[in-house]
Amino acid sequence: MNAVVVQHPNSLALRNKPRLTTEIRRLHAEALWITLHKDAATGLQNFTPDLVGEFQQLVEDLQYERSASAGYAVVQSADPDYFSMGGDLRFFRDCIQRRDALRLRDYSMRCLDLLLSWNGKLKDTGTSIALVQGRALGGGFEMALSTDYLIAEEHSSFGFPEIMFGLFPCTGAMGLLSARIGARQAERMMTNKKIYTAIELYDMGLVDELCGRGEGELAVGRFIASHSSRQKARLKVQQSRYRHTPLDRAEGRRIVEDWVETAMQLSPEEIRAMDMLILMQQREVAAPARRAAVA
Repeated sequence: MNAVVVQHPNSLALRNKPRLTTEIRRLHAEALWITLHKDAATGLQNFTPDLVGEFQQLVEDLQYERSASAGYAVVQSADPDYFSMGGDLRFFRDCIQRRDALRLRDYSMRCLDLLLSWNGKLKDTGTSIALVQGRALGGGFEMALSTDYLIAEEHSSFGFPEIMFGLFPCTGAMGLLSARIGARQAERMMTNKKIYTAIELYDMGLVDELCGRGEGELAVGRFIASHSSRQKARLKVQQSRYRHTPLDRAEGRRIVEDWVETAMQLSPEEIRAMDMLILMQQREVAAPARRAAVA
């Protein structure tokens, strides 16, 4: 597959935004390729407040210029191990320590608004694709689920670790999962601490397509080739599906309020569990750098 790459005019790279880069790839149809990059300060692939703001601005730009936008949008991580670790645990911990519920709520509402925009505002004119090539956890899992088509390489894994420190997913997980597998099974996935393989989620109907390690971009190209051959009809069916199972913003706001209230009431034991997870993330990021230094 030969892809002609041209810089997208709204590229956030041109605005000195380091966490998102975008480009147009001319496959069988034009696709806006969105790449998520690690946070330079921590080395973590997670949704910091800055990244949420960058992503929201990109979605707003695409909505404003939808007549000139590509018919496909692909989101992929530059991190070989993580699609996304999810929310910014350091930020959560700082807000809880400072007793700053308003700041924590503002972050959570912006995450919700981003997911609702990404999930809903572009459906009339385009199809979104998540390419997962590693671990997608918490909010990263939610972001992948919010796309129209989820492609995962077979080594990928997914889960909601929030229950380990007394919290729960608050950015659309219940609605996104329930639309595919029902509310009871969604509740189990959100609370059982289990990390699921891509193969397990494919069997459940949450992953749309599996491919081998390193074959993800080829799989995206094949999907676009097939989809674009009957794009108008497929878009109409896609729109119908989202009208049938829309995400409820009022319910999303209620979940955010419940989440913030719960976060501000975490026990010392739950705070220690969050601290342990933060430490584990730091060690995982540091390990490749240590191996490279030894080599």
